[in-house]
Amino acid sequence: MTMFCYQCEQTAKGIGCTKAGVCGKDADTAALQDLLVHAAEGISQYAHRARQLGAVDNEIDVFVIEALFVTVTNVNFDAEQVAQWVTRAAEIKDKAKKLYEGAAGKDAEALTGPAQWQPGGTTGELIAQGQAVTKTNAIERFGPDVAGLQELVLCGLKGTAAYVDHAQIMGVADDGVYAFFHEALDYLAGEPTDVGELTGKALKVGEVNLKAMEMLDTANTGEFGHPEPTEVRVTPVAGKAILISGHDLKDLAELLEQTEGKGINVFTHGEMLPALAYPKLKKHAHLAGNYGGAWQDQRKEFDAFPGAILLTTNCLQKPADSYKGRLFTTGLVRWADVAHIDTGDNGAKDFSPVIEAALAAEGFTADADAETITIGFARNAVMSVADKVIEAVKAGKIRHFFLIGGCDGAKSGRNYYTDLAQLVPDDCVILTLACGKYRFNKLDFGDIGGIPRLLDIGQCNDAHSAVQIAVALAGAFECGVNDLPLSFVLSWYEQKAVCILLSLLHLGIQNIRIGPSLPAFIGPNVLQVLVDTFNLTPISTPQEDLEAMLG
Repeated sequence: MTMFCYQCEQTAKGIGCTKAGVCGKDADTAALQDLLVHAAEGISQYAHRARQLGAVDNEIDVFVIEALFVTVTNVNFDAEQVAQWVTRAAEIKDKAKKLYEGAAGKDAEALTGPAQWQPGGTTGELIAQGQAVTKTNAIERFGPDVAGLQELVLCGLKGTAAYVDHAQIMGVADDGVYAFFHEALDYLAGEPTDVGELTGKALKVGEVNLKAMEMLDTANTGEFGHPEPTEVRVTPVAGKAILISGHDLKDLAELLEQTEGKGINVFTHGEMLPALAYPKLKKHAHLAGNYGGAWQDQRKEFDAFPGAILLTTNCLQKPADSYKGRLFTTGLVRWADVAHIDTGDNGAKDFSPVIEAALAAEGFTADADAETITIGFARNAVMSVADKVIEAVKAGKIRHFFLIGGCDGAKSGRNYYTDLAQLVPDDCVILTLACGKYRFNKLDFGDIGGIPRLLDIGQCNDAHSAVQIAVALAGAFECGVNDLPLSFVLSWYEQKAVCILLSLLHLGIQNIRIGPSLPAFIGPNVLQVLVDTFNLTPISTPQEDLEAMLG
């Protein structure tokens, strides 16, 4: 065993990746990412205590968020670059230590655990240090239940960190959120073993993630306006082209401004599809539509795309040589030999290399037959017609709502979500979000009295909108969310889906179905706790699950 990673749904044999990640991550990168998490725990040991004494430092706060995001699945595959993050972590830890000792004075305590870590002098030494703190140690020492709950808390923090990072890039931050990250990482650094306490901490992560998603929603809608129902083209148009994938709306905004008037069409891909519904973004006429589907198909889709490709945030796969020369990364996402666009000293990015690559490429030579889908049903759009929705429910025209969404992936079994959506009766409405929607979002579901039967709420972080819609409906019907004719059927892949699940559990939402398989770090004993408390249920067959939900 040269590595051990079981943080994503596609982990090898449903147990853990031990030689190389199914995602494409090699053993060296895995070890360095484990070490980076260990270092972040050490930083937070000092930062948490300093904060309790009134001493805070924004650089420390932001670094911990970014460091956790770097270790999310499909973000950074560049071992040397992750090693630089680890080296920087040692500097930040020293800064946090001085912050704490300066605040505590003679009362400063000598901390143990990750706080005592010092970096090796070479990348090889750092890799060895990472291998020494890999998750197999926790499993061997504490058993699968405790180690699994520790991982559940950590995965939730990683997912939440992604949303906090997106928000802080847009200028929206919250000191209480930073405080919780330090508190939670300090807690993990203490190697907690109490199952009940760990479960409670996981639910607390879910609570803070709700705040993080709210922050990101505030950032996006404040800058780009509230999403509105929008008909989006999903077939190519002739001309030079750039494809942007990932999640970062600010990157898209800057790219659109820099490509204005240059004869280049910009297409969204994957989780960037919802960007086409934001008023300030869709006003750009050269934002031409969406191309392709979810992240796991990118090697085929990027190969066929005749232009430049920009990958923001996460969801990167190992690039094929056929398009590597016209692929660019930005933000925290990295691949060792792929060109990267950094943020300039002025806080902006220069996408000139992307534009030059697009102009040099062939582009689409002709328009394809026009095909469209409708997106943009975030909370404001849905609540603007809430009276019609409520009336339709009371009149018996809408029998049930199904939230079918989450992360997509390549592992077999995900056709379940397509089959389920197609089986949903005509008097029911489907809400969807995240890239799991690509399993069925181009199918025609029709409408119920003018209300579309498929409502695309947006990105994965727009689970915030879904919660707001559910809460508003519960208020209108004077009942709890669990009493609504509403069922949640989720697909998960990586850590952002984990923190969203924890948010729903924190809210007390019952009877959630999740698949296509359960997290490898949730053992049978932990699963039983979740089943007993929340009736969390693994998916079975579309027919059986539909019957149970409607029953």
